[in-house]
Amino acid sequence: MLRILVANAKGGCGKTTIATQLAAAFAAAGHLTVLADADRQRSSLGWLARRPLRAAAITGLDWSKEIEMPARRTERLVVDAAPALRGKRIAELVKTADLVVLPVLPSTFDEIATRRFLDRLAAIGSIAKGRKSVGVVGNRIRAGTGAAEHLEKVFGDIGHPLVTWLRDSRLYPSAAADGLSLFDIRGKWARELRRDWQPLIDYVEHAARDN
Repeated sequence: MLRILVANAKGGCGKTTIATQLAAAFAAAGHLTVLADADRQRSSLGWLARRPLRAAAITGLDWSKEIEMPARRTERLVVDAAPALRGKRIAELVKTADLVVLPVLPSTFDEIATRRFLDRLAAIGSIAKGRKSVGVVGNRIRAGTGAAEHLEKVFGDIGHPLVTWLRDSRLYPSAAADGLSLFDIRGKWARELRRDWQPLIDYVEHAARDN
């Protein structure tokens, strides 16, 4: 089982979007996929409740109160963490994962909060010893603004270069309203946006093999 934790202490950075898109990508590729929602708002589970039967199947788990590991036959587990994570809860969720995906928005406040969260993660033994990877993803990047290059420099300078950056698009909330993702819909623009995700999918698969 490949286990991915999507987390950041900063709210509103797109954790649920990343988690649901990743889960949908794995399901569309034919993997038996579980999406665990550790946020009390249960946004990921709400997305699953809207998901049509024609879409690739994803099983949901409610982790907002306690952790319940999925069946052993599960091939991909994606965990949508709550914001404002603190010490014990961070360590508890990291323990369930093979790697951490950390989304960050192109703003000073998000950069500062994300750097602090990276420091907290670095204090966890499995991450400090290099047994588990942390991949930073630039989210909601507007083309032509230089935001991607800026984030590349900021996080590259502290040893966490961006795995990829995801363009801002109305297609994300539009698809999410129907329980869908870029990996469930057709069209030129969806196909173009899916290219942004391939480096992250490759990173996840590669990092898990290394661990």
